[in-house]
Amino acid sequence: MNSSRPSGPFRIGDRVQLTGPKGRLHTITLREDGELHTHHGVLRHTALIGQPDGIVVANSGGHEYLALRPLLRDFVMSMPRGAAIIYPKDAAQIIAQADVFPGAVVVEAGVGSGALAMWLLRAIGEHGRLISFERRAEFADVARANVETFLGETPANWDVVVGDLVEELPSAVAPASVDRVVLDMLAPWECIDAVADALTPGGVVLCYIATATQLSRVAEFIRGTGLFTDPDASETMVRGWHVEGLAVRPDHRMVAHTGFLLTARRLAPGAVLPELKRRASKSSYGDEDVELWTPGAVGDRQITDKNLRKRVREAERAADGARRAAHGSSAEGDTA
Repeated sequence: MNSSRPSGPFRIGDRVQLTGPKGRLHTITLREDGELHTHHGVLRHTALIGQPDGIVVANSGGHEYLALRPLLRDFVMSMPRGAAIIYPKDAAQIIAQADVFPGAVVVEAGVGSGALAMWLLRAIGEHGRLISFERRAEFADVARANVETFLGETPANWDVVVGDLVEELPSAVAPASVDRVVLDMLAPWECIDAVADALTPGGVVLCYIATATQLSRVAEFIRGTGLFTDPDASETMVRGWHVEGLAVRPDHRMVAHTGFLLTARRLAPGAVLPELKRRASKSSYGDEDVELWTPGAVGDRQITDKNLRKRVREAERAADGARRAAHGSSAEGDTA
């Protein structure tokens, strides 16, 4: 797809998504001599070239196909994958929560299969810059190919660096010059110090994290640096609905948990975050003398002995009232 013209009449080289009988999808790249062969017949690409987006065409067997350019969400869900992708629902939240804007300088690690890179490139526009880090050369190759397939070219404002972010970032960007950093990796806390040096004051770091234990660890590490605002964590769930006439109900399936998003903003040099009123908890990782899973560490609210005795008395009074009510009903039944 030509990145400068994602609309208008179909042209040679455009990617087209065909929806055929029974809703089956076929994605093709238009060629002058191209043909789509199915057991329903043959559809020649020339029947599409020069036609408007959204046209319905018939193949040699008379079966009709709806022709549309694939949306970015369609493409990322069907493109070749070297690594697991970030789902569109999370990509949308990443753009929003990190406030990725046109002209922004954004760092991404790792690039995976390139799904998030395409969303970020669209958000930063022609005048922004995206630097993607990936440890595995094979994944970087898949990402480059996917981005080129969808956009029709490799954007001039996108750099893919094969290597470790901690080692390569200082030479790739100047200190305090990056607006946004998105970390999609197993141990994002390992990169936080390097990210803090690269981020401009007020810049945003966003971590995409798979498990609750990773979420806890990176949040506490960010707090421990004293260089960021207090982290904010969330997850996004999307439930589709079946709407047909008066049959309106939630779909039987939904895209539920895929990952957590955690964001924090870089403080100005020397700034000290005002202390939040919170219960003390033993939450430092890496200290073998500290029991990590204490009630306080996992956020369990403690109850005082006085309050507990009060709850016992309340429970006993409720039980006594229930016994009295039961005996009263039995007595009335015997009398009757």
